[in-house]
Amino acid sequence: MNIHEYQGKAMFKRYGVPVLEGVHCTTAEDALAAYDHLGSKVVAVKSQIHAGGRGKGNLYAPETGDLVMEGGVKIAFSREEVGTYAANILGNVLVTIQTGEEGKLVRNLYVESGCAIEHEYYLALLVDREAKSVLVMASTEGGMDIEEVAEATPELIHKIHVDPSAGLLGFQSRDLADALGLSGAAAKAFRRTLGALYTCFVENDCAMMEINPLVRTEDDAIVALDAKVSFDENAHFRHAAAWDEVRDLSEEEETEIRAAEAGLSYVKLDGNIGCLVNGAGLAMATMDVIKLKGGEPANFLDVGGGANEEQVTTAFSIILEDPNVKGILVNIFGGIMRCDIIARGVIGAVENLGLDVPLVVRLAGTNVDEGKAILAASTLNIHPADDLADGAERIVALIGGGEA
Repeated sequence: MNIHEYQGKAMFKRYGVPVLEGVHCTTAEDALAAYDHLGSKVVAVKSQIHAGGRGKGNLYAPETGDLVMEGGVKIAFSREEVGTYAANILGNVLVTIQTGEEGKLVRNLYVESGCAIEHEYYLALLVDREAKSVLVMASTEGGMDIEEVAEATPELIHKIHVDPSAGLLGFQSRDLADALGLSGAAAKAFRRTLGALYTCFVENDCAMMEINPLVRTEDDAIVALDAKVSFDENAHFRHAAAWDEVRDLSEEEETEIRAAEAGLSYVKLDGNIGCLVNGAGLAMATMDVIKLKGGEPANFLDVGGGANEEQVTTAFSIILEDPNVKGILVNIFGGIMRCDIIARGVIGAVENLGLDVPLVVRLAGTNVDEGKAILAASTLNIHPADDLADGAERIVALIGGGEA
């Protein structure tokens, strides 16, 4: 689950992470009032969407697609510029390297005071599942595309792994400050900031926290000029009220929201073969095998271990809402979920939805013979598969290859 920059900075502030004063706005009039309130000659006018690369993105009119303005983050030197930038940002579509060509409609704005920047750094905390630790990455090359830095000059990205049972240790923060070339007051400020960020990361069950840039000011203060934060949704039960308050559903796929309400795990992808699978690991394997056989998965969809016929129908309807879908592969391993129930659900969904794309079904596990018999007895255009590889080959062949 992602949150906006202004929400991330409010959270940072509660933990003592230095941030600049800013105001959340939803109209150009709000932005002008924010400028008056901040009393700063120079301010940053920032679009708020759940994607990175905002500063290098472009804004387009939603109706015509015409270019409105280059850059979703602008530095304003006057009240008039604030009004102009706000009017050009709000209500238009921001396209960045992370949004894809469709972009995202900007509904929120953040007007933030300026500061005298001496140097920009990159800082990120994320969960390293393989190392079973919190990975902290930092670089002197802040304000740039960190992927390019990692590829061209990997030696400029410094990493430490923090054992969650021990927490962030003093020598680790000192070593990272040294690696960034910080000394004196700036080094002390960085270490305090990193400690506060680590505490915030752990206590709020974050999955990722990225600050690009983290800056050193002319007076050696360390300030977070960005806040890209995502939470681990598995911990929702611990933070339900707080997370529901900051969740912006307008930034999420409508089908993903509906899937979650139905107890399904769904993520839209760019391919043309719909996938309906039980179990996250099996769903990932199914997508891999589809690609191995020359196809492109259109989604990740895990119906879970106890799905009923209604949920299966909902899953099919969600898959079919994607106009790119040319065929569907159902891959079910019956453990808790019985294959005969899935078979009835598949038949019911096909009958109710009037399915007109090829459908391949692979069943294995509990009551598999009953499930196969139910499918075989139907008069519907359902293609059985013996195993996952066979199923992937069949659906790719039925849609005429993997090209969307």
